[in-house]
Amino acid sequence: MQPKDIVAQFIADIQAQRFDEAKALLVDQGFEYVGPNMHLLSRDDMLAYQFGMAAIQKDLIVRQLSADDDHVFAILDYQTYFEPIGDVRLAVWFRVRNDKIQTVETFYNAAVVENMLGGNLPSAE
Repeated sequence: MQPKDIVAQFIADIQAQRFDEAKALLVDQGFEYVGPNMHLLSRDDMLAYQFGMAAIQKDLIVRQLSADDDHVFAILDYQTYFEPIGDVRLAVWFRVRNDKIQTVETFYNAAVVENMLGGNLPSAE
């Protein structure tokens, strides 16, 4: 599969809450997630966070998906059932190596999510 196809499948798995399938698309060693208010070095930690958010996830809409070699860029609308958050626009930069996603870097307005979670977000420490 091409990097863009791998990322498209990962997003579809997250949208459908198929976390085991999503996990299979991530490297098991050397994974890194970077967000505006968290830094995770384990695919299990990132997926645990995603699992925790699943209860409020209404939909995950792909607005744009483009690739430049092993770099894949996605613009997503994360729609939630939780009114204080509403819908969150995400920009996500994926780096794919050897047919697995190695790095996920997410950009969004973190203040809304952090306030909803009481400022207690996971970190790499």
